[in-house]
Amino acid sequence: MAKILMVASEAHPFAKTGGLADVVGALPVALQAFGDEAAVVMPRYRSIPRQEAVLVREDVRIWLNGGFYNVNIYLKLNRGVKFYFIDCHGLLDRDGIYGDRAGDFGDNALRFAVLCLAALEVSRHLFRADIFHCHDWQAALLPLYRKFFFPDDPAFAGTKTLFTIHNLGYQGYFPQRQLTEIGLDDRFWNAGALEFHGGGNLLKAGLIWADYLSTVSPNYAREIQTAEFGCGMEGILRARSGQLAGILNGVDYDDWSPETDRFLAAPYSARNLAGKLACKRDLLEYFGFPLDDRHLRRPIIGVVSRFAEQKGLDLVGQIIAPILDEELTLIVLGSGDPKLEDMFNHLNWARPDKFRCWIGHNNPLAHRIEAGADMFLMPSRYEPCGLNQMYSLRYGTLPIVHATGGLDDTVDGETGFKFWGAYAPHLLDAIRHAVKVFWNDPDQWARMVRTAMARDYSWNASASAYSGLYQALLEDPQAQAESFPPPVAS
Repeated sequence: MAKILMVASEAHPFAKTGGLADVVGALPVALQAFGDEAAVVMPRYRSIPRQEAVLVREDVRIWLNGGFYNVNIYLKLNRGVKFYFIDCHGLLDRDGIYGDRAGDFGDNALRFAVLCLAALEVSRHLFRADIFHCHDWQAALLPLYRKFFFPDDPAFAGTKTLFTIHNLGYQGYFPQRQLTEIGLDDRFWNAGALEFHGGGNLLKAGLIWADYLSTVSPNYAREIQTAEFGCGMEGILRARSGQLAGILNGVDYDDWSPETDRFLAAPYSARNLAGKLACKRDLLEYFGFPLDDRHLRRPIIGVVSRFAEQKGLDLVGQIIAPILDEELTLIVLGSGDPKLEDMFNHLNWARPDKFRCWIGHNNPLAHRIEAGADMFLMPSRYEPCGLNQMYSLRYGTLPIVHATGGLDDTVDGETGFKFWGAYAPHLLDAIRHAVKVFWNDPDQWARMVRTAMARDYSWNASASAYSGLYQALLEDPQAQAESFPPPVAS
């Protein structure tokens, strides 16, 4: 049994902007089945009420750059997991997580440095960790602080650090002067440490000084060691390939399962798919389509996504006319890039016979699209893991995906349709192939639906892999990062 202290900037259900929160909210719960005890340290943002937690440590001093910050530590149990909230007045307790309408907060380096140092104090006083499991750049300073600020501290003797990369595209890049503000002297200002293209890169602290690295799918672990997907970190990652694991994220089937989904017009399962037709009818009715035989018979392709370059929806825009020339219906939910929002809003008016969109975030509608659609489109240029394709498999909604990262790991020829190379013509070919199978081979389509629904991407397999990794780290005294200076350069 290992005691794991997870450190992250967000966790479901308390604060969420993306998949990171889903992982940090679900993995600690799943680890309990394997005998591990995991707790979570995260900021107490203004949206998290103090009244729902218990104050367990008051006026803890976090020393940085010759001064200190007072933090209070609150505790709340959620699904059997301890969540420690770091409360620092004026620094962490803001309305936004990373920023507001004006953009990212300019002192995010300081904010998350305080989080990392406070997490070490949680381990010292409240939850003696065997392993610090740090997530993304916001927690990447913890391995550095533990190694260089507290090298002989008995409170951390024998502890190990695991750093998980959820999306290498986000690295925590700040001006050099901010490194001084977070207690880092000139030793760390070189390309073999935190310097990167003239600024300070906090992600590198985790990549270099964590004892072990992981990322969120096996294929992404391979991809990020290449120039195409490495975002400038491929040299470090290749040098550390022997301490890099790709562990696929899981899905919380308590929230995402057509048998029990409270948002659906009717439940259904692989044994009885009648409810899926009711969900299709419900989705068409919600968007104002006629409920005639033509609309009920033709396939619905669903999209639930951020409108960002990573997600590849601009590829859809390049081929939208030939897509809508096919005998299908396209329904889109999401927001982001104003140009894509404008394009989809225009299509609402220009192609009401085959297209609808809903701009914004709408969780109940996302569930209804997963259930009511026949296919789910994810043309991401890169996708570290992806969750919607795994939701889609569970709902018998066959994914059409770019063969990258976790999409390539989770979708195959028996459960969906893939295209290689993030190019609009390749995407169009995949859509046309899926539509052809839907219309021309209903037996094959039915087999694919049932095979997809039988695939198990629950957290059990992922938690088992993490539990094994924790145990291996604790049993191997050589499993530690190199001493400063590091042997690799970016």
